[in-house]
Amino acid sequence: MKTKLYNQEGEAIGEIELPEEIFGQKINPDLLHQVVVSYQKNQRQPIAHTKNRGEVRGSTRKIWPQKGLGRARHGDRRAPIFRKGGVAFGPRNEKKLKVKIPKKMKRKALVMALSAKAKDNEIVVLDKLTLEKPKTKIFAKILENLKKNVESLKKGSILICLPEKDEKIYLSARNIPQVSVLEAKNLNAFEVLKFKNLILLERTVEVMKKFFQK
Repeated sequence: MKTKLYNQEGEAIGEIELPEEIFGQKINPDLLHQVVVSYQKNQRQPIAHTKNRGEVRGSTRKIWPQKGLGRARHGDRRAPIFRKGGVAFGPRNEKKLKVKIPKKMKRKALVMALSAKAKDNEIVVLDKLTLEKPKTKIFAKILENLKKNVESLKKGSILICLPEKDEKIYLSARNIPQVSVLEAKNLNAFEVLKFKNLILLERTVEVMKKFFQK
């Protein structure tokens, strides 16, 4: 599978072969959906928390005698029936929301997500991406040049996948709306599908080949 290769000035300088085993696989929507939903579940944080009758403030003394007054039987004032008492069946932050995803499923879903992007012409490959210093204005200009020549980049969000960590690029891109930077080793199906367009470097493709050969 061949696609155009661009430089960071937005000029097409040739073509690059994308490996078929990564960018040309058949898509299984059910498996892809299962993995993406699992990623979303694993990002949830159980924040909502209520106190039960053992955690609220108040005396543990029985409020009135069991018999003799003609009233209903009660224990202490911390019971859920009373105002300022504990909550009987409220949400607790002890709930475990994590879902385990098999390693093979993660990789298969990532391949499917990349194949879907390649099929829809939403992948752009650059020969390199370098900055002398972190500068948002310079990085925004690079993206502007790319958008002039690449039709798919004119609309939607952009994920830039780097072969290794580059602090200059990360700092330059973090204040640009709808643009995110990620290392190749941290790439997953959820992040690929979350963004409309995917920008890869030539070396990123090589890193992907090594990763999927393991």
